[in-house]
Formats: sequence, structure tokens, C-alpha cells
Amino acid sequence: MVSESPAKRKCLGGDCDNDAGTLQCPTCLKLGMKESYFCSQDCFKRNWSTHKAVHKTQSNFLSNLIPPKVVSEPDPVTGNYNPFPTFPFTGSLRPVYPLSPRREVPKSIPYPDYWKTGIPDSEQTFKGRTKIEILDKKQQEGMRKVGRLAREVLDIAAAAAVPGVTTDYLDEIVHKACLERKSYPSPLNYGQFPKSVCTSPNEVICHGIPDQRVLVDGDILNIDVTLYHEGFHGDLNETYYIGDKAKADPDSVRVVEAARESLNEAIKLVKPGALFRDYGDVIEKYAKAKQCSVIKAYCGHGINSLFHGKPNIPHYGKNKAVGAAKEGMCFTIEPMIALGTHRDKTWPDDWTSVTQDGKRTAQFEHTLLVTEDGVEILTARFPDSPGGPIPMPVAAVETNGGNGVQCDGKS
Repeated sequence: MVSESPAKRKCLGGDCDNDAGTLQCPTCLKLGMKESYFCSQDCFKRNWSTHKAVHKTQSNFLSNLIPPKVVSEPDPVTGNYNPFPTFPFTGSLRPVYPLSPRREVPKSIPYPDYWKTGIPDSEQTFKGRTKIEILDKKQQEGMRKVGRLAREVLDIAAAAAVPGVTTDYLDEIVHKACLERKSYPSPLNYGQFPKSVCTSPNEVICHGIPDQRVLVDGDILNIDVTLYHEGFHGDLNETYYIGDKAKADPDSVRVVEAARESLNEAIKLVKPGALFRDYGDVIEKYAKAKQCSVIKAYCGHGINSLFHGKPNIPHYGKNKAVGAAKEGMCFTIEPMIALGTHRDKTWPDDWTSVTQDGKRTAQFEHTLLVTEDGVEILTARFPDSPGGPIPMPVAAVETNGGNGVQCDGKS
């Protein structure tokens, strides 16, 4: 009897297609996550910024069970408080707790595999970590449907995002809109994320947790919506101007429009044969032309029956992502663009990612289907979708002792 040799493991590096060696991620081992192999130390270091995201699904389970040791005194009028008063925040934004209770999803709506434990087991199998799915026609129709539903929900939330409302209120709106569409809000309990949508204002790059903070005139706000419907996930986000002050602020408009247009430019490249590494070159070139930087710690991702799968889509230039688009693939491109540094820092809630210098950042995202001769934007805007591009505001200047306007759009 001849025994079969074990199948070779593939390196988990997003930019590598080598066979894996014996090197495993030490953090994964501590968290009890198996099959986390890389081909070399250099490859592991190079992919750390994206690989570390998988640790959240395990580490958040414990951190969310243990309350912070130090919290600020609740406001005697509102009862609100800052759960991390000793944390060195990088900007002016602060979390405003308590969080509202977890919102319920009726049993009549199909749940994803992580709804109870917070651990997306299907994503952590060898197939889930390494294989890029090619969707058949029926699966593509499923993705089209959930993409349209996700756009509907984002538009409903965007219309409600005005000065005076809390991000927790937006979470309630998103949650109800998902249920009305017989859909599970994908972020809910994914890696123990406590809410149904990510709301990321001002210096928050991504994964902001909806809380009791009230939106004010002058904020910019990213709303990131994902639905799970009939076995498929649809993911998109946009950054919105909150009030007229935001639309009149040249820096806010510069970073928001740079993020919007850099995504549009990248999407133009998507077609069979287009290399995954090329999108980042286009995005970074556009961002730099607007005197902005590209966040490197987060990337686009494959999406289908898995919330996050292969391929990884880096957004920065000169990346070494391996692979090319093929007809039937679904993935997101979601550049995060900053006014200052590209470096990030995470709050003690283990989710909220902010810029290290506290400067503003913006993001846009679409779920994309590679077609025979190009790309279909499954989460495309409707003609009446809220938001949309705006021109650079005119800057007030003094001329001849009086007030005038300068229309060159420079900030």
C-alpha cells in the first residue's frame, strides 16, 4: 500500500504564490489559529500589514469580554462617557459610550456562519484563505442582487446623515433597512464587531463603531455598508459631507474627491488579464497629484459567499500583489486616502483605525464583477443617490481693501 504525500501548503502572503515553508505567524499560534504558514521571514514581514487583520476575529472575542480598567466619569446629564480617557488620541475625535445594545436579527433571515461566535470559519479554511472563486452565472446573479440591495441601504443611511444625529442612529437605520430587505447586516458580530455598519468620521480611516457622538456641521463621514442576502455579501462605502461647512472646507473636499476619483480611475483598469498590483499604481499617482497619501494597512478583497476572501487588492503603488483578474471574479477596490501620513493607529476598542497625525481621511468602495470584456460595478450609484462629487470651494481673499473670491480651487 502506497501512502500519498501530503498536499503542499501555499504561502499566505498576498503578493506571493510560493509553497509555504515551516514558518508560522506567532500571533496566529497564540490565538490558536492553525495553517498560518509563510514561505520566508521577508514575505511574512512584507505582508504583515494585511495579514494582521485576521487576528481580530480571535483577539476581539476576549477583549470584548473584559471591560476597560479605566473609564471617564459619565456625564451627569446624558450618562455618556469616554471609555479610554488615558489613551493618546491622535486627533480631536473621542468615542462616546455607552454603546446601544446589540440589535437583533429575526431567525427568518439566513445568518452567516459567524453570527454567533464572531469567527468566520469559512474564511479560515485552506480554500477560503487561498482560492479565488470564479462565479457561475447563477452566483453572479446573486451578487448583482445583493449589490443593488446594499446600494439601497447605503443611500438610506446617507440621506439621514445630517448635523445633529448620532452615528448610533445611523446604525439603527441601516439595521432596519437590512431587515426590510430580508438581509443580515454583514458587519454585525464579524470578528465581534458590535454594530451593523461602520461609521468613520474625520480622522477615522475605517471600522469606526457607531456610538453616541453627534454629527456636527463640518464633519466628513464614511459609511460602510455590507449585506448578506441569499448566501452572498455585497459591500460598498462612500464618504459624505456633513453640512455646508464641510463642503466649504478646501482640505475636506480635496481628500474626499481624491478618494472618489482614485477609485474611479482604478476601476477603469479592471478587465480580464489586468494585474492586481496595477490598481495601486493608479490610485497612488492620483492621490499624490492631490497632495494626499494612500493608507497601506488595509486592502480590497475578494467577496462572494465569503465576506473577505482572496484576492487581496493593495491600494498603494509598487506593491507586489500576485495574480490577474479573470472573468467571473468578484472583488472590492476601496482606497483610503489621507491628507497627511499614511500611517495608522488603532483605538483600544480593537477596531477604530485612525491616522497617526490626526488629519482627515476619506474612502470609497465598490463591489466589482469581472466580465468578458471589462467590469460591472455591482454597487453603482443610482441617479438619485445622495452625495456625489462637488467642485473645490472658492477661497475668500481680500482684494483692493475689500472681499473678493479666488476661483483657482487651490487650498
